[in-house]
Amino acid sequence: MKKIIILNGPNLNLLGEREKNHYGSFTLNDIEKNCKEFAKKNNLNISFHQSNIEGEIVEKIQNSRNDQNGLIINAGGYTHTSVAIHDALKIIKFPIIELHISNIYNREDFRHKSLISKVANGVICGFGANGYIMALEAMNKYLENENR
Repeated sequence: MKKIIILNGPNLNLLGEREKNHYGSFTLNDIEKNCKEFAKKNNLNISFHQSNIEGEIVEKIQNSRNDQNGLIINAGGYTHTSVAIHDALKIIKFPIIELHISNIYNREDFRHKSLISKVANGVICGFGANGYIMALEAMNKYLENENR
């Protein structure tokens, strides 16, 4: 069974309350539930985490390096600022997908730069909560093709 870790950064715990024009009205719990349903149907083992603390995200990345097959990360605001997360992701030897609920290129200029994109195999942005399922589908296909 393929093991995929999904990491969520700061303020994503407030989905459903904040900036609904960008993020919609769904909650992170709603997203996690949908991801777990998808994982069950597709024989995936996922772990789902959120932290507002940069160091906790770095530790999750580091700890995943030996026991996961793929990593999906929505680093929130840390996407644009965290060299530490970038450096931790560079250590990973399995596929990484960068994920954003909103289209970061339709927003403020400072959001157009991602430190994660340089180490990710792919980027999904602008599809709302559906982006998580799209990322899981893409990771599943990527891992299937990698094992052929």
